[in-house]
Amino acid sequence: MQKTVHIIGAGISGLSAAVRLANANCKVHVHEATQQAGGRCRSYFDSATNLTIDNGNHLLLSGNHHALGYARSIGTEAGLVGPKRAQFPFVDLSTGQRWQLDLGESRLPLWVFDEARRVPDTDLRDYLALMPLVWAAQTKLVGDAIPCAGTLYDRLVQPLLLAALNVDPPEGSAGLAGAVVRETLLAGGQACRPLIARDGLSAVLVEPAIKLLRQKGASIQFGHELRELGLSSDALSELKFGSDSVAIAPGDAVVMAVPPRPAAALVPGLKTPAKFRAIVNAHFRIDPPKDLPPILGVVGGLVEWLFAFPQRLSVTISNGDRLLDMPREELAQAIWRDICKAAGVQGEMPQWQIVRERRATFEATPEQNALRPGAATAWKNLFLAGDWTDTGLPATIEGSVRSGNRAADLVLRMRRG
Repeated sequence: MQKTVHIIGAGISGLSAAVRLANANCKVHVHEATQQAGGRCRSYFDSATNLTIDNGNHLLLSGNHHALGYARSIGTEAGLVGPKRAQFPFVDLSTGQRWQLDLGESRLPLWVFDEARRVPDTDLRDYLALMPLVWAAQTKLVGDAIPCAGTLYDRLVQPLLLAALNVDPPEGSAGLAGAVVRETLLAGGQACRPLIARDGLSAVLVEPAIKLLRQKGASIQFGHELRELGLSSDALSELKFGSDSVAIAPGDAVVMAVPPRPAAALVPGLKTPAKFRAIVNAHFRIDPPKDLPPILGVVGGLVEWLFAFPQRLSVTISNGDRLLDMPREELAQAIWRDICKAAGVQGEMPQWQIVRERRATFEATPEQNALRPGAATAWKNLFLAGDWTDTGLPATIEGSVRSGNRAADLVLRMRRG
């Protein structure tokens, strides 16, 4: 008998669960409260720049096996592009110095033994000092696990952990930071090749999933916001959408893949992270210089990562709460000045757009990390997905897909009532 599964939310976690379940011959129904899929990982046409842009600049790595597996399952792995070797160029805006971190192609972090490939002015002892972070407890702070100062910290550890945790690294969870280090720097260059969706997040990670689901007979309803759950002592029996409701038959299941606030409002007694941090992204319509790498790490300035796309330069600034109230034009000018230094361009500021996500990720501190729930709930047919659930990683695309896969696997193991 075919299992019916309702997916609440069409972000990446919901889509990954839906695809996994549809491929397992489940009858899938996706319900999305807004008018578009993708959540915080989507593209849209921006009239200010007259370009299709992403609402955030998301970077994947070749070691993100769940995310790459999801892309492979919807036929778009080739849409994630990057250099053939794990190389990361950097520039320090305060000194003008440029260098390239070359992690190579090994499964082991052999690059730390080669002075020409590691961060300039660092030696092996600097890297060994990071080892306490690798298996640090979830309750420990990064600042208590490793020294948060020095050349290696300033030029590599701080940019990496800031991007991953979206908090100032010393206050972040050492357990989450350790997971990032284990799956990237410690896994060697083979796991660290940078990948970006050059044609846009929606074109690579969202629209093909919607197409595949429909081909497999799944229904997808937009503007269909879940308002209330009908719950018995041990099972979910009804989904109430306001104007209509859906009965949940014995043996069928629901995967709730919505942000933490609506999840907490819908599920009685559910604890979720309650503090969040902002991310600021900016996009400028300009043809990138031909010698500019696709991804450039920037230290010593306001900008942290510079992405070169066709017809535009885009930047990401993590832990961006301090910039939320800054006048848009003033912020754009400050970012443009950094871009001119980093990319070697000049001239008046071109058409631009600033995207400020106030609640981009949960606050990756030990306190908030401890509030992340697992995929299972007190109700045998209700499961949770989302990068804010307990994935073992910070809020990332890899974590989103991992959570969707986990919820789908629990559904598939669930026996019919």
